[in-house]
Amino acid sequence: MNCRKFDLTLIGANDLEVVRKVFKMKVYARISIGSSNSETEKWTPPDKHGEENPAWNYTMNYTIAETMVRHYGTMLVIKLYCRRKLGDRYVGEVHADMRDLYEHAQLYGGSAAMCYPVKKGSVSSKGELRFSCRFGECVSIDNMLLAQGIVDWAKSM
Repeated sequence: MNCRKFDLTLIGANDLEVVRKVFKMKVYARISIGSSNSETEKWTPPDKHGEENPAWNYTMNYTIAETMVRHYGTMLVIKLYCRRKLGDRYVGEVHADMRDLYEHAQLYGGSAAMCYPVKKGSVSSKGELRFSCRFGECVSIDNMLLAQGIVDWAKSM
């Protein structure tokens, strides 16, 4: 199986819609690639100071199948939420096609910084999200080694 490393750094967001009127907004992101499966979803810690201008500078590391960057349709989905004790409130989200990200990053040596508008459903919401991504070299992974990596990952959770 051909795979490659993919590093995603969420830098921050600007001018997000205020979804909490009384207390401070503590915005965090939920990131998924290819599906909205909660088992593979990763989260950033909430930013407790920026409110509608959160800054995370938080990096997540992935190993993705080569087919995810060679074919259209695999989406990177970043959903933003405001942390609350009585249930988190949805702020908006960004969708980016992995192939488009890969092609853009290849123009700059394998990594690039990007800025996408935050959307709520099909309507543009307020604000924009800044992130950078880096794609590693394509490597072939033995299926047995891949299975062992999944078992080790599950034990660490």
